[in-house]
Amino acid sequence: MRNSLFQRTRRLGNEGLTLSDELVFHFDIDGEDFTSAGQASVQIKKNLRQLGLPSEIIRRVSIAMYEGEINMVVHARGGKADVIVREDCIEIRLADSGPGIKNIEQAMQEGFSTASDEVRSLGFGAGMGLPNMKRYTDEMHIDSTVGVGTTVTMKVYFPVE
Repeated sequence: MRNSLFQRTRRLGNEGLTLSDELVFHFDIDGEDFTSAGQASVQIKKNLRQLGLPSEIIRRVSIAMYEGEINMVVHARGGKADVIVREDCIEIRLADSGPGIKNIEQAMQEGFSTASDEVRSLGFGAGMGLPNMKRYTDEMHIDSTVGVGTTVTMKVYFPVE
């Protein structure tokens, strides 16, 4: 897993010419190595703690990130993950060049899995990845094309004070 930490991006905000900062953490997920699967989610948990974010937000983001990371290793031989910390939310973008998801509605059902017997023997592939990703985030969108790959975008919003 290769990662870039604390990359600052300046962009125009939604309110005219106001500039806002966002913090981007980028990870290249190695799909050939089950022993390193989950390292990106561990690293993002540490990074979010260093930023002093609420523990419940960190927990939700790290669970969703872990499930997505494992899915990329199991089904797509890896991919890229970006975690973007914004003023109002944390966005997680997971992109791979895997086989794509034929039936997203079916894939969202708890217990449904296309994992191989070999992957299942390693303790993965129980069919809870996508349902858990949805459960622990406030928004989730899946864009998938068979034979091209899948991009999952999730958001966890900060509580309004």
